[in-house]
Amino acid sequence: MAENKEKLFDQFPGVSYDEWRAKVEADLKGADFNKKLVWRTNEGFDVQPIYRAEDIADLKFTNTLPGEFPYVRGTRTDNDWLTRQTILADTPEQANAKAREVVTKGVNSLEFKVEEPTKEVITTLLNGIDLDKIEVNFKSCQKKALELAKVLVEYLKEHNATETFHGSVNYNPLRRAFRQGGEILPDAVETAKALIETAKDVKNLRVLAVNSVKLSNSGAYIFQELGYALAWGAAWMTALTDAGLTADEVANRIKFNMGISSNFFMELAKFRAARMLWAEIVKKYEPKCLCAAKMVCHAKTSKFNQTIYDAHVNLLRSQTEAMSAALAGVDSITSVPFDHPYKTPDDFSERIARNQQFLLKEESHLDKVVDPAGGSYYVETLTASIANEAWKLFLDVEANGGFFAQVNEGKVQASVNESCKKRHTDVARRKEILLGTNQYPNINEMAADKIEKKNAECSCSCSEPKEGGLCGKRAASDFEELRLATEAASNRPKVFMLTIGNLAMRLARAQFSTNFFGCAGYEIKDNLGFNTVEEGVDAAVAEKADVVVLCSSDDEYAELAPKAFKYLAGRAQFVVAGAPECMDALKAEGIKDFIHVRVNVLDTLRDFNARLLKK
Repeated sequence: MAENKEKLFDQFPGVSYDEWRAKVEADLKGADFNKKLVWRTNEGFDVQPIYRAEDIADLKFTNTLPGEFPYVRGTRTDNDWLTRQTILADTPEQANAKAREVVTKGVNSLEFKVEEPTKEVITTLLNGIDLDKIEVNFKSCQKKALELAKVLVEYLKEHNATETFHGSVNYNPLRRAFRQGGEILPDAVETAKALIETAKDVKNLRVLAVNSVKLSNSGAYIFQELGYALAWGAAWMTALTDAGLTADEVANRIKFNMGISSNFFMELAKFRAARMLWAEIVKKYEPKCLCAAKMVCHAKTSKFNQTIYDAHVNLLRSQTEAMSAALAGVDSITSVPFDHPYKTPDDFSERIARNQQFLLKEESHLDKVVDPAGGSYYVETLTASIANEAWKLFLDVEANGGFFAQVNEGKVQASVNESCKKRHTDVARRKEILLGTNQYPNINEMAADKIEKKNAECSCSCSEPKEGGLCGKRAASDFEELRLATEAASNRPKVFMLTIGNLAMRLARAQFSTNFFGCAGYEIKDNLGFNTVEEGVDAAVAEKADVVVLCSSDDEYAELAPKAFKYLAGRAQFVVAGAPECMDALKAEGIKDFIHVRVNVLDTLRDFNARLLKK
């Protein structure tokens, strides 16, 4: 077999791009190629419907191997990422018991939230944890990070674990500025320098955080998260090398904590681009060893796109998110439990979150392949395109005072909030789909009773969001507010489908209208069809419908809509499903409500709620 050099498909002639393009344009029958087949991304570049070898011929990084600078293909020669779980408990003793339990179930990276970083607390948390095998990460109020690091290092020295320990202390002096607006902690650089000095005897203790996951969860686009993450890391490098530390000392203490959205291939490419760009940035600081340019990256599935209604769909989102990060070769992953938006995750949801990653390893064997996307014309091109857009943002931040200055002035928050606003609008208009929320909702689901009050992130005031900080609203929050208002009302509006005429059109428009009004949690009454509009209106009145939706074809609306509207005579709200050419004439008849793909679903339903709901 090894001597068989026959190439597959040699019997087929090669096809050039121009030949392919000519065939496609002929099949489009005059339709614009760019409008039909080219996708304009939110990241600012176009995605073509096909990629070929010539598209990546000039990309230099495609000739590198995993573990080679600039690490676009990975910082390691394996892909055995760590599975992390955040330990939620009321006391250190309970946290330790839970941690010891989950490490027996496959978790090999822990995250503890520490309220009071005393020796007793750290000793209790780490009791029975094998520090040779388990990565341990700590999060506390930022003003206590240095104290936490000192206690941790002292513990590690006492237990002869300074050489084997792997983990981090999440020092993020920007948390308050992100949540509330205003400036970062005034002693941030001094504290960061002291943290590095404290950790000097523990080689694999990372103490400086780049938490761009917060930007991702606030609605930032992919290129924004990456561009700002790079600028954040560079800000640490500049400030601390200026303070007298070497590039190696600083770079080896930085840990990137990044988010993962549901845009599968774009996120996969983002992590590859992140490693490459970060390596180039660190190289400019002239470290003694290029190994300092290796990005250590933890990835966390999105909270921004999680939903309260149809919450198990969150599992589908987080599964593909974790998969994109795993294929991209990140160092560790946290899968956020599916019930996180409305309650403190329970044992079941935490178990499912863990198992999502175990499925990727034990069933799909993604940990057995390094950079499986390497060489893909599509992914390699995406990697270069995202890197290009993120680099533009990085250079802009650097040219305007650097990341810390931009945060102090509120420019980073304002930019991300603008993206968040745009994404909320896209969700409202169904340009961005959240399955089960703004499309194909479970119309009979009730969610008010399952919502519990969530615990604060930490005991200090830095976790309270205020004006001037980053947007904290999930993408689904507006639609959820709408449906919860429906649940809280004393009446649940009923929507009646008056289906008549052309069979295909009435079925399609009834389905569209069911999804449309179902997003507000209304009761839906569909029908097989009526012979006359009078028959349909009489049935709707008999059902005590609040809204009657006429579902037919555009050609038939000119006659049927005025007749149905007049016969209904104001006994219910009248809606036409579609945007027929005769719309202006129908409006002249007094018909005001039309639902179709171009309307703002959220605003339209808010208007109906204002008309129909009773307190």
